[in-house]
Amino acid sequence: MESYELTIAGVKRELPIIAIDDHLKIASFVILGDTELIAAAAPVLAKKLPEVDILFTAEAKGIPLVYELSKQLHMKQYIVARKSVKPYMDHPLIHKVVSITTQKEQVLCLDANDAAMLKGKKVALIDDVISTGESMKGLEELAAAAGAKVVAKAALLAEGDAEKRSDIIYLEKLPVFKE
Repeated sequence: MESYELTIAGVKRELPIIAIDDHLKIASFVILGDTELIAAAAPVLAKKLPEVDILFTAEAKGIPLVYELSKQLHMKQYIVARKSVKPYMDHPLIHKVVSITTQKEQVLCLDANDAAMLKGKKVALIDDVISTGESMKGLEELAAAAGAKVVAKAALLAEGDAEKRSDIIYLEKLPVFKE
């Protein structure tokens, strides 16, 4: 199997290259369960962030990163947009997105209680990878609907053309492979 070697904050990983469709392959980056990489990268990313009141991510791959970032920034909590409406949610805010890795429509849901915690706050949107920007756009629209001010959009990796964006913070570039 083809692979791509990636180094983030001194930690090396061999990423398998997988086909997304007949013309596009990506290096599959999964941080779930990778304590070493998250522990090394979070302090580096934390130093790049402006002053924020709260961190906001989408379920699921952003959760371990936002957890470690919140520890680095001495925050008591962070907010997670869920990928489905849960029974406990009271009047959730909902936004639909299609990301490069899922290639199907997903929903991002924010409970009214979480939305209230975002209201009036300076927020950093956090993800593992920013590629097409659809997931980040969904988070940004939920944050705006909750009355938050987004002051940073950050990820460990900028994939493909995302590296050209001036509105994101990231640690490393991740290429896409077009045929």
